[in-house]
Amino acid sequence: MDREKPLYRTVNTKARGVSHNTGGDFAWERNTKRQLANASSLGKMHAGKRRGLDYTPLFMFLLSKVGQPWPSVCREAASRLDKDDPIFWMVAKENLSPKSVVRVGDNSYYSGLFVDDEGRLALVDPNISEHHLNPTCACCSHTFNGKRFSRPYVPGADYPGK
Repeated sequence: MDREKPLYRTVNTKARGVSHNTGGDFAWERNTKRQLANASSLGKMHAGKRRGLDYTPLFMFLLSKVGQPWPSVCREAASRLDKDDPIFWMVAKENLSPKSVVRVGDNSYYSGLFVDDEGRLALVDPNISEHHLNPTCACCSHTFNGKRFSRPYVPGADYPGK
């Protein structure tokens, strides 16, 4: 059986300008009195952290499945991911109020999703597009669902994170 392509990709973390999220944090943690008392925590340099993953294919997959039954969409997405958490970055869980715009990363925004009363994946606000959003700064490219914002930067204007 052919395994379908994963819904994430690795990013070149050796490229110039890529944040590795590293630093001297561990130097200040090791061999503290609290850690020496709890011998099971010795020697772990933030185990389990995975860096260099881009979930853009997942977000585009979820947007393409709007209107389809949520259980089958969720099952397929989960089978093609390393963990389930990124699914719920865009799709509101049942007990949370859905957001119309979701910020993922520095300047990437996506439509918020939720599961409607019929059990189908739906957009929170289908009227929002890249033409309605204002960038937060003039120096960066801002995208909404993979398309660049069409409005120019205006200091003091409302932006998607407010």
